[in-house]
Amino acid sequence: MVNPSFFIACLLFIALNAIVQGVVAAKDKVPVEILKGINDLDKVILRNFRGSSVEVYLYGAQVLSWKNEHGEELLFVSSEANFEPPKPIRGGIPLCFPQFSNLGSLAAHGFARNRFWSIDASSHPFLANSSRTHVDLLLKPTEEDMKIWPHSFEFRLRVTLRPAGDLMLTSHIRNTNTDGKPFNFTFAYHTYFAVSDISQVRVDGLETLDYLDNQQNRTRFTEKEDTITIESEVDRVYLTTPTKIAILDHEKKRTFVIRKYGLPDAVVWNPWEKKSKTIADLGDDDYKRMVCVEAAAIENPITLKPGEEWRGRVEFCAVPKLLQWAA
Repeated sequence: MVNPSFFIACLLFIALNAIVQGVVAAKDKVPVEILKGINDLDKVILRNFRGSSVEVYLYGAQVLSWKNEHGEELLFVSSEANFEPPKPIRGGIPLCFPQFSNLGSLAAHGFARNRFWSIDASSHPFLANSSRTHVDLLLKPTEEDMKIWPHSFEFRLRVTLRPAGDLMLTSHIRNTNTDGKPFNFTFAYHTYFAVSDISQVRVDGLETLDYLDNQQNRTRFTEKEDTITIESEVDRVYLTTPTKIAILDHEKKRTFVIRKYGLPDAVVWNPWEKKSKTIADLGDDDYKRMVCVEAAAIENPITLKPGEEWRGRVEFCAVPKLLQWAA
């Protein structure tokens, strides 16, 4: 008969050894690292001890990879994506600022996504603390930016990889005009989620809501379906949406959960087959493997007086099962 005290001691030793090995493994990983990406563009890689990772390019402050602990890619990047500034990169999480789509005088989706950002040294000494799994990036307008959008601003973005592998983006936009003038802007995290097959995907949390249909000159409709499935081109801005939205991928048996704060609207976009063939930096069949569900502020532009700051945050988690969803 095994002595109970001896058995408990063995279990404690095994548990302690596992903890020690985990700590050692975590220390062997560099949580934040600057490397060269495609076309020699600078990128920052965030890693956690479980093996999840995030890659964010300084060009556009654009997250272009988010992998779970099994190394599975959770974001979509086009097979024809350009990595040649000043062209935007098709995929990941482009930042639409200070204009969403063509709702203004600027080029579609504004200019933040095709500018080179800097690492925000004022936030913390970069890489000084090895336990950090976030990076702070900063954008200020250039002289050329001021010619097309004559407002002074500071845009600070924090990209965070949490211990469980969740991804969080937090934006702080401040009006730094010295002429006393306010400005307004529209905004979106234009997130491309990777899915197995668009025909096996549904979006929950937007049913019964009003939306603007961009395929019909932004005519306002009310969603009639109990759940949103995509069987043709869709380009809609859902209004006054809940904090939580879910994307269910039946083939992968995976649920993406989106939580958003300060962002009342949500865009759902998939170009489908016909339009995909007209988009130069999108493969003809890429539409089958992606869906955009974007946390946004579009219907009512955000107005900032000099010295005022807006904050918008989005959190993503990928659950390896299909959730019975209730927004």
